[in-house]
Formats: sequence, structure tokens, C-alpha cells
Amino acid sequence: MRPNTSDRPPLLRGRLRTLLLSGVTALALVCGLLLAWPDRAGAAADPLISRGKPATASSTETSSLGAKNAFDGDPATRWASAEGKDPQWIRVDLGPGATVSRVRLTWEAAYAKAYRVEVSTDGAAWTTLATEAAGNGGVDDWTGLSGKGRYLRVQGTARGTSYGYSLFEAEVYGTVEGGPPPGGAFTVVAAGDIAAQCTSSDSGCAHPRTAALAQRIDPKFYLTMGDNQYDDARLSDYRAYYDKSWGAFKAKTRPVPGNHETYDPAGPLAGYKSYFGSIAFPQGKSWYSYDEGNWHFVALDSNSFDQAAQIDWLKADLAANAKRCVAAYWHHPLFSSGGHGNDPVSKPVWKILYAAKADLVLNGHDHHYERFAPQDPEGRATADGIVEVVGGMGGAEPYPIEEIQPNSQKRISGPYGVVKLDFTDSGYGWTYVATDGQVKDTSPKYSCH
Repeated sequence: MRPNTSDRPPLLRGRLRTLLLSGVTALALVCGLLLAWPDRAGAAADPLISRGKPATASSTETSSLGAKNAFDGDPATRWASAEGKDPQWIRVDLGPGATVSRVRLTWEAAYAKAYRVEVSTDGAAWTTLATEAAGNGGVDDWTGLSGKGRYLRVQGTARGTSYGYSLFEAEVYGTVEGGPPPGGAFTVVAAGDIAAQCTSSDSGCAHPRTAALAQRIDPKFYLTMGDNQYDDARLSDYRAYYDKSWGAFKAKTRPVPGNHETYDPAGPLAGYKSYFGSIAFPQGKSWYSYDEGNWHFVALDSNSFDQAAQIDWLKADLAANAKRCVAAYWHHPLFSSGGHGNDPVSKPVWKILYAAKADLVLNGHDHHYERFAPQDPEGRATADGIVEVVGGMGGAEPYPIEEIQPNSQKRISGPYGVVKLDFTDSGYGWTYVATDGQVKDTSPKYSCH
């Protein structure tokens, strides 16, 4: 590991370099310093629009050096990519209708020798705003830019050191149509199939590692997609295993049960209910709903999809919903390329959600990660369909991929991890992050129906 050089003073360069030449008048020097210091009057006519916005990167050196660190306003935190690899990128979601006039990059010792600053409306096609071919680190202040798009990306093409790319801060200035960028942005961590009967003292035990990763991400709240505790989900097992890892943030967890929660000798869901209490039964049943930002979340018990009470409740809940965006989660996936495969028990619920124009479904049960393109309950690809994610890699033994289903876009079996979901008032996206901190998959960005 190289030392963190956060105490190294930034080097002025690039567009400001000429202001430091000998012979420049004192007045010109003062003006140059004002430009280099964004908090001074007149530094930028446009406001900072990137602070705290959802960010992703092609890779991270460790989970504590994630992309969000470059947009948090804290000069002591940083993003760092995987070491020794080109190219690498970091991007931020500025919100719809953003116009960019200035980008200020504060590099750590691992800087980019060559890179591009790019903007995109859809995250797929990129337009170059600025190009650096001979970078020397420190602070790069790109002013006088003119670009429009939702996403801004710094694309590193050549490292200045043998390490990776590392930014203390990436500040984007400009305007957003209709006022400030859309509010209500928040992050959620999701996983299913979590606590095997082991603890951190066992070298092969995975759920303490996924819990540590989930806690470092520090989301608004956590979702579990069932089979939270193996094998029979007794209360004693919850206390001995789950509580020693994911239990650290139980108060911020919004769980649902899986089939293993029904195996408890004390009765189906007995240990689950005793452990989570009102957290899992906030409305008196093992299914419930809640709102966050412009999102309506529906937590369902797929062990009871044959009960009219839950189905009738779901219909009434969706009919009363006033939020634009809808996400639902439960244990058994309708579509899966894993060992359990497609589970038709979920099809009636999919039909209800599809009719209500729901956006996202999260499941566990199969112990792998998988994402699907938008589709209808019959498995036909359609732009107005529901996006499904299987996230069963929370700690239980992985299952192999067996029969790849239509519309399956990405499948990962082996690396344990969590799904990190980034929500805004009008859309969402996610990454699958492994316990070593590496981003193994990045989803497209979706808009709500």
C-alpha cells in the first residue's frame, strides 16, 4: 500500500499556470489566485452541482475508497481505482438537464497523466469537454466549458504513476434546468441468503464480510431478500450468527422472510418474528410497505403468495400509492438462471405489479447475482417492463448458473457481495460490489415509468 498523501499541498497547473509567470503584475496575480480558490467571490458564476450526487466508478482499490468520496466535499476522503490498470473512469449523475461550465479536479499522488472530461445525456454516448495529454497532478481547473448532459465522467487513459487513479475531489459547476438537481437521492444496500451457521472466527465465513462491506457503504437503509438465517432460522441461530454480523444495523434494516424462515421448529417465522419484532411486522403482517423520497417500497412474503389476504392487501396498497416510482422485494424470483430456476409462485404478484407500472423487483433464493432487462410477467422484453435483480450472495454457499433465461443481461456466481442501489426522484441504478470492494457489475440507468 502506498501512503496517503492527503497532506501534500495541491500543485497549481493547467489553465492557471500562466498567471504565475514572472513579470505578471500583482493585480493579475491576485485575480489568478481568486480563480484558483472557488470559495472566493467571482470564482465561478455558476453553482456547484455535483456535491453529494450519486457516483460510480469502473473500479475501486478498496471499499473505503469509493466513488462517492470524490463528491462529498471532504478533502480528507478520496476515490482510488484498482492499481496498475488503464483505462479507468469515475462518473457522477448530475440530474436531468445539467449544463456544465467548470470542472475542478484535485488529484491525490496517484494522478492521471492523460484523461478526458466527458458529458452524456444517457450514460452511453459521451461528448468530450476537455482533454489532458500531459498531466502532472495537483489541481486541474477546467473553466469556460460548455456541455449539456445528465452524467459527467472523468475517463483516465494513462496513469501518471505505477498505481491507479485517485481523486480527493471532483467538483462540477453549472446549472440544472428547472432549478437545483433533483432531490430525494438516497442509497440502499440489498442482499439475500445471508447468515450461514458460522462466525468471523471461521476463515471461510462470508456473512461477516458482506456485513462489513454493507456497513462501510452506509446507506439510508438495508433490504434483505429472505433466508436471512440458516438452516432453520431459530431465534437462537439469529442471535448466534446473523446478530453478530448484519445485526449491527438491524434498526436500519427492512427485511422479508425466505423459505428457511418457515423451517423453525417453533413455528413458521417464529424466530424471524422474535428477532426482528416490529421491524419486520410494522403493519402487523409479514408484508408491509413504506415510502422514501419519490419511491414506494413494497416488502412481500413469498411464502404466502397463495393467501388472499396478502394479494388483496397488495392491490389496495398499490391503488393508494401516490409516489411515481415503485420497487418491490421478496424471496422467490419469477426469473432466475440459477439452481432453483424460475418460480411461478411469483407470477400473480408480477402481474399485479406490472399493471401498476412498478419499476424494480429484488429477489434472493438462488445464491448468485443476476440482472434482467425490463420484461413483462410472461418474460417478454418490453421497454415498460419490470427490471428484476437476483441478489442472493449475502453469505450462503454460492449456486452455479445452470440455465440462462431470456433477457438475462449479467450473471455472477462466486464472489460474495451486496447490491448497492442508488435512487433519485425519477430513476435508479445499481452496482454489484464484492467483499473485496471491487465493483463487479454496473447496471444501466433507468427512469421510472
